[in-house]
Amino acid sequence: MYKVFFNDRTVFFGDDFSKAFLKHKGLFYKYNNYIELDELVGLFASLTQINNLYILHDNILMVFEEFKACFKVIEAGGGIVLNERGEFLVIYRNGTWDLPKGKLEKGEDFQTAALREVAEETGLPELQMIEPLTSTYHTYHLKGKRILKRTKWFVMQYNGSAEPVLQAEEGISDYRWASPGMTGFIRENTYASILDVLYMRNLL
Repeated sequence: MYKVFFNDRTVFFGDDFSKAFLKHKGLFYKYNNYIELDELVGLFASLTQINNLYILHDNILMVFEEFKACFKVIEAGGGIVLNERGEFLVIYRNGTWDLPKGKLEKGEDFQTAALREVAEETGLPELQMIEPLTSTYHTYHLKGKRILKRTKWFVMQYNGSAEPVLQAEEGISDYRWASPGMTGFIRENTYASILDVLYMRNLL
């Protein structure tokens, strides 16, 4: 099942209407056409009291492509950086705990962009790629346009002893090496999409 984050609210895509209706609470929509879907996206963005939207259809891939067409799509790469103590790095960006990530440059693949962006935002040298982890989708508005950002996440290893040198021009002002399970400070002040990534790696 695909899901897209609207800040701390979520749009889910599924193919079993009755199961979704019985198990979940929120707004339910059985896909009919693109025009309705585009209007629904705007409606859900404004109805902030509704936490979850379920979009149902037999062909989830087709509907998700239609959903993406409601936005300008931006692609990004990011990383969970582990150290030799088994801790992972979180950064404090614009008042919120986050993971290092950034947009793909022209001609880059996701892995290359992720390594470059993590190195730029943290200043850590000689990062080693371990494995791909997951992808997340989240939305925001920029200059009056709807943006859908797809971020591919990777797990990386840092074995050096240098402290991070943070990219202040990206709003990054602090960092912590966090121990798995000792993440209350993150859960209290982060994005739902970041929690999803950390959950996938069993770090929460």
